[in-house]
Amino acid sequence: MSVPSQLLETSSTAADRLDKALAAAFPDMSRARFQALIAEGAVSVEGETVTEAKHKVKPGDLIRVVLPEAAAALPAAEDMALSIIFEDKDLIVIDKPAGLVVHPGAGNETGTLVNALIAHCGDSLSGIGGVKRPGIVHRLDKDTSGLLVVAKNDKTHHGLSEQFAAHGRDGRLERSYLALVWGVPERRQGSVVAAIDRSTTNRQKMEVSKGANAREAVTHYEVLEVLGKPPVASLVRCVLETGRTHQIRVHMAHIGHPLLGDPVYGAGYRTSAKKLTEAAREALNTLNRQALHATSLGFEHPRTGRRMQFESPAPEDFGRLLACLRLNNTEA
Repeated sequence: MSVPSQLLETSSTAADRLDKALAAAFPDMSRARFQALIAEGAVSVEGETVTEAKHKVKPGDLIRVVLPEAAAALPAAEDMALSIIFEDKDLIVIDKPAGLVVHPGAGNETGTLVNALIAHCGDSLSGIGGVKRPGIVHRLDKDTSGLLVVAKNDKTHHGLSEQFAAHGRDGRLERSYLALVWGVPERRQGSVVAAIDRSTTNRQKMEVSKGANAREAVTHYEVLEVLGKPPVASLVRCVLETGRTHQIRVHMAHIGHPLLGDPVYGAGYRTSAKKLTEAAREALNTLNRQALHATSLGFEHPRTGRRMQFESPAPEDFGRLLACLRLNNTEA
């Protein structure tokens, strides 16, 4: 179908939601992109502007989409060193260090991963995430280290987003984390199934909730190693089935085993540091963050269909604390 520049035009072939009809007619653009365009008033049906993605179209309805000129990303390009694990024309896999914010926000307009990606990738980043989050499919907390994948075009962004939305239940996506937690979970292997919502008393925190707005959250965990004599902490592998904000931190605190170094969800366990040797306490102070590392990331490449699997060993600060905990013996 030949259409004028910056204008898409099609006739619906079946009764369906407007966003679904457009995504079916133009598979190179994602449904999320069409939903944004609809909300912006850029879509008309039979000459009438429609702003709701769920609007029903009838067979034969003429649909027009006015595509805005590509806008430059607002964040400035910043030349920063990136630990690139893999890169091709569709995506880039980064090993994010602790302390690096993923995208600009209040108090973090510069010095973010997005600023570095704009400098590295130029105009090739996917625009679905918006000017503040180009290419960002998922995120890691500022003080969580590890693997993160970024889309370079809308088609790849759409394909990766589908896999993240399925939360690994279809076997395509796999995400696992290494965590150091206080104490030893009674069950050495299990699942935390507890919905999460924003805290009603502190908007900077999340909490387990049964409220109407709480979202399903599932974390599978396995104790890999019990640390200290007597035991004071554990090395745990966590596998996400969902991806809620602060999920692992909230869930492990919920079962009574918050992450070492977590200033938000583990503050009540600060006195537990007294059980550590001087070397372990020093390593914990040096860590100065939650002991959480995104160690494994697997997904299906949206263009080639090839299975992609990446591993990242724990960084030096995490490894130093782990080594000291292995030697921790308060009876010595």
